[in-house]
Amino acid sequence: MSIELDPNLQKDCYRLAESEDCLWLLLNNRYFMWMVIVPNTTQTELYRLTEQEQQKLTQQSNIISEFITQHFACDKLNVASIGNIVAQMHLHIIARTTTDPCWPGVVWGTEHKAPYPLDDVLKIQTKLQQFCQNKNITGYYFNAPKIKAIQ
Repeated sequence: MSIELDPNLQKDCYRLAESEDCLWLLLNNRYFMWMVIVPNTTQTELYRLTEQEQQKLTQQSNIISEFITQHFACDKLNVASIGNIVAQMHLHIIARTTTDPCWPGVVWGTEHKAPYPLDDVLKIQTKLQQFCQNKNITGYYFNAPKIKAIQ
């Protein structure tokens, strides 16, 4: 599968996994466990997705939410579809902690940025792959992420 990814998402995220239905991305900022789901659609608004597409996106959100809460510190999970800068349909899933640098405020546009070392990205991807295997979640491909610089 090949979803044409918005240049901003491409620049800011690592591709962890993909399927026929979506991409699972990791935002390149180690201050936050922040994943992004990009469904395979040309629609830009949630309400315009078919019922089946909405169900798939909800299922994927549940998978990523469970993965994050099981493997990373999390006092609150934020799930949002914003899209003011990136019109392409995408869903943010962010683990928040009372000790994160933005708590209790928003993380959007934060000055607190630090890139992941590639080894850490690979460890997160391996955890996600193992999580999917343990849950018998199939149909996802885990290609090696490429090195990125944080903007």
